[in-house]
Amino acid sequence: MTIHNFNAGPSILPQEVKKQCLENIQNFNQSGLSILEIGHRTKEFEHIVAAASALLLDLMNLSSTEYDVVFLQGGATTQFSQIPMNFLADNETAHYINTGVWSSKAIQAAKDFGSVNVFASGEEKGFLSIPKNIVMPTQGAYVHLTSNNTIYGTQWNEFPASTLPFVVDMSSDILSREMNYNHFDFIYAGAQKNIGIAGCTIVVIKKTFHKKINRKIPQMLQYRLHIDNQSMLNTPPVFAIYVAYLTLSWIKEQGGVKAIGEKNKTKAKMLYDTIDASTVFKGTVEKEDRSMMNACFVANSEILEQEFLSICKQKGIYGIKGHRLSGGFRASLYNGLSIESVAYLCALMNEFDSSKK
Repeated sequence: MTIHNFNAGPSILPQEVKKQCLENIQNFNQSGLSILEIGHRTKEFEHIVAAASALLLDLMNLSSTEYDVVFLQGGATTQFSQIPMNFLADNETAHYINTGVWSSKAIQAAKDFGSVNVFASGEEKGFLSIPKNIVMPTQGAYVHLTSNNTIYGTQWNEFPASTLPFVVDMSSDILSREMNYNHFDFIYAGAQKNIGIAGCTIVVIKKTFHKKINRKIPQMLQYRLHIDNQSMLNTPPVFAIYVAYLTLSWIKEQGGVKAIGEKNKTKAKMLYDTIDASTVFKGTVEKEDRSMMNACFVANSEILEQEFLSICKQKGIYGIKGHRLSGGFRASLYNGLSIESVAYLCALMNEFDSSKK
């Protein structure tokens, strides 16, 4: 039975990437060694890191003279603390927009290192919409937001302009659509949704943003040291970086971010049209703020939800159950998911809907 993987993360990989992984686990580039065995200081792996960095900047239309790329460990959660540790001076304030669980966690982590101002929030509306009519701060260390919210299914379709350094957590929608990545000074993302597997965190830093502050920082948490050592300050997550390299290459081969974005728009429209036409299912967030990556919806009753989840399990649909905080359903439509899988889910939803009329 074919499995259609809608899991929120770690999530689906392109079939071509999985095939290359399997081949190179057995024999990496005909070396007789597995990719799991090669040294991180070898020329072969140094090439992978350099090529992955160059590919990422190319796909984002960013210049290597203006931005640095590092591959780190610890997930986006470590970045919640590492960012203010590096960039929030004792006499400054960091400004955050709260749009859900992950931005809330980032806010709490930043408070350990200095003054934090939450100047916009969707909490009063249950995080089911993106804050509107925002007045951006003009003084402080930086502004931080989360571009896509996996749990509630909201996404920033347009970003406010900032005169301060702009920091964005793109863990669940990086390279999923065309945008002006130059808009940001610091971009970070766990790779396990759109660019690979768990274990690798991607950080893109504008060179002019990096600065020294009067705080002693452990070496492993200093971005400058990771940059200077080309992501190899210590033993990096070799296999996770390799999978990221393969996935970035795959995105490039598909026609780049523009082509991937058009495909993702098609998938999202198919599913949301099905939800909107249904008498059983309904969306949970404001339509103008719907995520292209994580479509959240519910059924008319918990009994119907359980019935449909049971059918999904029988029919090979994996990872459709909603987060424990939001309930219902969540279909994650990441880059590696095919249009055919979305069509399969929509057909099953239509069939279920018809059976209840």
